Amino acid sequence: MALHFDRSEFEARQEALATAMADRKIDAMLLFAQESMYWLTGYDTFGFCFFQCLVFTKDKSLVLLTRAPDLRQARQTSIIDDIRLWIDRGEASPVGQLKDLLDGLDLLGARLGIEYDTHGLTAKNGRAVDDALKTFADLEDASDIVPSLRVIKSPAEIAFAREAGRLADLAFTAGMAEIGPGADEGHILAAMQGAVFEAGGDYPGNEFIIGSAEDALLCRSKAGRRKLDAQDQLTLEFAGTWRHYHAALMRTVIIGKPTERHLELHAAAREALEAVEEILQPGNDFGDVFEAHARVMDEHGLMQHRFNACGYSLGARFAPSWMDWPMFYRGNKAPIRPSMTLFAHMILADSATGTAMTLGRTYLTTEGAPEPLSALSLDLPVV
Repeated sequence: MALHFDRSEFEARQEALATAMADRKIDAMLLFAQESMYWLTGYDTFGFCFFQCLVFTKDKSLVLLTRAPDLRQARQTSIIDDIRLWIDRGEASPVGQLKDLLDGLDLLGARLGIEYDTHGLTAKNGRAVDDALKTFADLEDASDIVPSLRVIKSPAEIAFAREAGRLADLAFTAGMAEIGPGADEGHILAAMQGAVFEAGGDYPGNEFIIGSAEDALLCRSKAGRRKLDAQDQLTLEFAGTWRHYHAALMRTVIIGKPTERHLELHAAAREALEAVEEILQPGNDFGDVFEAHARVMDEHGLMQHRFNACGYSLGARFAPSWMDWPMFYRGNKAPIRPSMTLFAHMILADSATGTAMTLGRTYLTTEGAPEPLSALSLDLPVV
């Protein structure tokens, strides 16, 4: 069985979820987020692109409704014993089968918490669930419950995050060995992702981001690769991933000689990241972290070049994104607590001069100062 945690770890998580449900007077959770299923049971699949639901009751019973291709997946990667299959057949609805399953669990008239805020439940399927259950039970949006539990990492999860950080450093080192005038972005990507795979790591929750020349100002992946010029800039955002746990890094690499603008922006980004580190401690909140970043950027006259968020929590995430809850933005009152893994990124995109600059790394929060999960220098990388 491909379990990455001891059963006692899963039992502790189930106890925590049952307690949170009791606080909200919820009789059963309908879990649609793959992250929730993985965290609670170890269940590991990309089958959430189809309809599936893990039912967790207040007495800690687990029942998974999924398709036939995920039957063995659930058996071999999770602690779930009760696995029900819905059948691809004509107009048959998996939602109808879910209702029958809930009826069999004696949940008629119960209070059901539903994870709506997830890629694992499309709007169409969500409407179908609501229509089928509106007269069957009382429904509550409980999308926040499991994320609020997952955000605090156990010692076992922290060990995975540390390993992810090590893999991220390996990826950057491998990429830097390929970077130079004439280098192909595809070769750089292959070296970086290959380093993660060779060290036993996994696919990340979203694509590595790579962009050079004017595309260095982009912060999303896109199709198409180019070769680097003798004088160029290359933005990289990537993550080491170990058992789905992520540790992200972000850098802009200069090929040739950095311009004065590059040096100015890097100095501001580094100062902002150092200011964030001072705030990234218990007693502050996610909004405070953003304000520390914004204050430094704005003092340097860079308000129009910065973003309105500067990072987010990381953990075990699935496609299409490794971004987790919560995020650093103005007014976010989510508290900083020990044992969080948080990615802080300082991003500057000066479209007027065509200059990009990024600097970011993942931290483990403690009772005091945060611990970087990367050993890389914060100096401007120049090839």
